[in-house]
Amino acid sequence: MTMNMFKTLATVVVGLWAGVATANTDSKDLLIKFANTAALKSFTSLAHSGGARIETLGESQWVRVQLTEKQDLSLSEIAADPNVLAVQPNYKIRLLENYQAKTPAALAKLGRALMAPPIPMPGGEMPADNPPFPSNKIGGSGADSELSKQWGMNDIGVQAGWKHGKGAGVIVAVIDTGVDYTHEDLQDNLWRNAGEMGKDAQGRDKSANGVDDDGNGYVDDLMGWDMVTNDNKPFDLAMGPLDLLMKGGNPGHGTHCAGNVAAVGNNGRGVAGVAPDAKIMILRFLSEKGEGDTAGAIKAIDYAVKNGARVLSNSWGSEGEDPAEGEANKALREAIQRAEDAGTLFVAAAGNGHQGVGYDNDTDAKPAYPASYDHDTIISVAAIDVDDKFGSFSNWGRRTVDIAAPGVKVFSTTVGGKYSDMVIDLFGIQASWDGTSMACPHVAGAAAAYWSKHPTATWKDVKKAILDSAAPIAVAKGKLVTEGKLNFEALMQK
Repeated sequence: MTMNMFKTLATVVVGLWAGVATANTDSKDLLIKFANTAALKSFTSLAHSGGARIETLGESQWVRVQLTEKQDLSLSEIAADPNVLAVQPNYKIRLLENYQAKTPAALAKLGRALMAPPIPMPGGEMPADNPPFPSNKIGGSGADSELSKQWGMNDIGVQAGWKHGKGAGVIVAVIDTGVDYTHEDLQDNLWRNAGEMGKDAQGRDKSANGVDDDGNGYVDDLMGWDMVTNDNKPFDLAMGPLDLLMKGGNPGHGTHCAGNVAAVGNNGRGVAGVAPDAKIMILRFLSEKGEGDTAGAIKAIDYAVKNGARVLSNSWGSEGEDPAEGEANKALREAIQRAEDAGTLFVAAAGNGHQGVGYDNDTDAKPAYPASYDHDTIISVAAIDVDDKFGSFSNWGRRTVDIAAPGVKVFSTTVGGKYSDMVIDLFGIQASWDGTSMACPHVAGAAAAYWSKHPTATWKDVKKAILDSAAPIAVAKGKLVTEGKLNFEALMQK
């Protein structure tokens, strides 16, 4: 590696590579892929001497470089160095949904409410901080009391399908905003890292001994990891309804998705997931504001693969990339390719359109990603309502969106041990749990259930079975690969 490149880190070099810089980037937060470890070590040494922060990313050759305010780098100069294979910004990644009041009608209602005399505000159900890990299982048996409210589960035929398999032995990574791991209907189905359980040589509890007992690079990672705060408590720190209206952000998104995947079945309480015997691995890379970045997504994907997840549920993404920019987010694409090479299935939400109006991922200048990437392992999922119509927000694509699943007014688990199909119902402003984010975990759960019935199947087998068993619906004709919706009953009869 040239010394000129290293000197750029200790000096100020103005300018950014126009082909990579976008409104969704930060010129002081970069991802660089080195050709060999010697080049990386040399770069790291000089980077630290200049005050920059360096972080390796998962199982990749990429590193994250965070510059100080006085530093800048020319991406074109870095890219020209023979020891650099690729360089890009650390692209921002967000949730597909944002519940901030923005429409004139909603803002007017909110304004009137805030000017009115004080009224009791709903609250108290949102933990102020990460709670401790639950130590005991809840157990229980009997019918799930809220199953009748889950129109989506009943629509895809879960009860008939469960006669053939419920996901036992299959780990699903919910890569999202975290999960309420104290929830009564999720706790028993949380993945537990066997390498961090039991007693160590000193007789200490492995889950809290401050040691990376299983050598996977994460200390005391009992249920997964929080890539946002870099700790072992990936709790879903949801916001209250007023904060959502005022500031936007995460409304307990990961907890709701996790319930759709694998809420405990037949435990005498609440709801059931599509795969009610599967295990949920919690990977938080999106904050309570619904914001994350490529570096966090890569680490989450690599963690899931390395630690045994067979299905990755991904209800996140963004509008873009522009095809004219080429493989702008090469680092994320490579992480998904590693997941494919390792034999996992990557289920992705198809996207919620421009300003909530769905569009064609095949032809739009900014198709939703990662759902529109060309990796074979991806199943891209659109959202339908109880009448087999697309949600008005749902993207589609004859070539790039595979199948539809329930995604409008979906009833599932929520933070604080609750259940709901409403995100906000306050001051006359309502928002239900809608989104391709809700459709995606239905398919992830179906994949886990099928895999439990066919444990020697490959991801290709599982994907083919899901797509081949889709039930045709009129709205999907010419708009989806399968031209149909998830049919769990038919899938599980295969």
